Amino acid sequence: MTDDGQAEVLAFLAGGALGGRVERIDTHGAVILLAGERAWKMKRAVRFSFMDFSTLARRKATLEAELALNRRTAPELYRRVVAVTREADGRLALGGSGEPVEWLLEMARFPQDAQLDRVAARGELGPDLIEALAVEICRFHAEAEVRRDKGGYAAMRAVVEGNAGDLASLAPAVFDAAAVAALNAATQRELEARAHLLDQRRADGRVRHCHGDLHLANIVLLERGPVLFDCLEFDEELACIDVLYDLAFLVMDLIRRGLPAHARTLLQAYHDRAEDDAGLALLPLFLSVRAAIRAKVAGFNAGVLGGEARTAKVQEAGTYLALARKALEPVPPRLLVVAGRSGTGKSSVAKALAPAFGAMPGAMILRSDVIRKRLLGKEPTERLPPEAYTPEHSARVFARIADRARVLLAAGRTVIADAVYGEAAQREAIEAVAKAAGVPFRPVWLEAAEPVLEARVGARRGDASDADLAVVRAQARTMDPSAVLWPRVAAGRPLDEVAADVRRIWES
Repeated sequence: MTDDGQAEVLAFLAGGALGGRVERIDTHGAVILLAGERAWKMKRAVRFSFMDFSTLARRKATLEAELALNRRTAPELYRRVVAVTREADGRLALGGSGEPVEWLLEMARFPQDAQLDRVAARGELGPDLIEALAVEICRFHAEAEVRRDKGGYAAMRAVVEGNAGDLASLAPAVFDAAAVAALNAATQRELEARAHLLDQRRADGRVRHCHGDLHLANIVLLERGPVLFDCLEFDEELACIDVLYDLAFLVMDLIRRGLPAHARTLLQAYHDRAEDDAGLALLPLFLSVRAAIRAKVAGFNAGVLGGEARTAKVQEAGTYLALARKALEPVPPRLLVVAGRSGTGKSSVAKALAPAFGAMPGAMILRSDVIRKRLLGKEPTERLPPEAYTPEHSARVFARIADRARVLLAAGRTVIADAVYGEAAQREAIEAVAKAAGVPFRPVWLEAAEPVLEARVGARRGDASDADLAVVRAQARTMDPSAVLWPRVAAGRPLDEVAADVRRIWES
């Protein structure tokens, strides 16, 4: 079918076949028609270097793949593939008995304001939503099909080399040639340094049939929570990827939108469950490659525009290019510790400061309350029975913090250990981790008056800590803060004041 034939189909659909008023959305590869409670997608009869919808058979197959793949995460949105047919009398019909002349994907319509890019623009992308999103992505990745025949070093090299050629072709019209050359060289160095890890993760089952196009605009907030939709369906090579590369697109998208703390929270919540610590050595490469892809797409779009629209696209492309380069800048890791009795605000300080330390998007927090519950297969806000707090189990928790800190530091990530550290042996063990890794060690001990501690602990709701007033009072009887030789910070003040003092110590 020719483009003219598609124009006939679109006129037919807009002329009443879908019922009522029709809104149209155009992209480079599809036309989406919104009518009533339904959305209808038609693939354009186009062929690019990375996608081919030039034949009716290809368009049908692609829509069928889109239906099947998106039902993994959004079954309530994706309904069926239906034909536009040419009937015996020459007229077009939707789902008729005649010969198919075009194929459509029928979907349930949702409010566009519920897409997370718009939610973020309204400032409504809160920590609870980020946590729910991380849970959903982690679940999806855990259930996605393992593909050991895809991904790895060779696949990433192909992407990197494709980016390099495309970015170079856009200089000097869109990009500075020297900036492109510097990025390409840095990316190639990072790729070669991570070649073995890329292949090892493929062998370990970390390459799966993922979403492939995981950014805020492809996530919608429905009644059941955040829902992933519109995955990459037209090329398995681009969708069967490392799970961390899939996540990296969303992390990069949040950073680019000026939401680095949200990006770090997402990464933290995902890895609290996945514990994919060694894989984080790949994050600088993955973030950079994702940003470079967006840079070249914006650059190509700039080439077909004029006036202010072209200027805006050139600026967007430049922003992505700069982000791609920044993601690869080396940031030496360090081990930071925020310690103190229950109620001193350790976790609040850690969360407030984590985005400011370490490689993009910030330090990884190892919180004893969360790790204790993950060891028992529980979510952070689920309460544990008293037997989960025996000395034996607490020893497991602190050993786990030390073990994960070693792996994360080796992966180049700055770590914040968030725990009471009331025992000398615990303090000595975490300091030994930093010494063995050869990284700076910066601990702080938070302290506050007894009434402050009791008031804070008594007011907690929906927190990972199970500490109550009995725990606070027991710590007062059994713990000797004078034995702690770490720098002290008065924590009975507003969070911003406490965080500022801790930051000065950590940066010293």
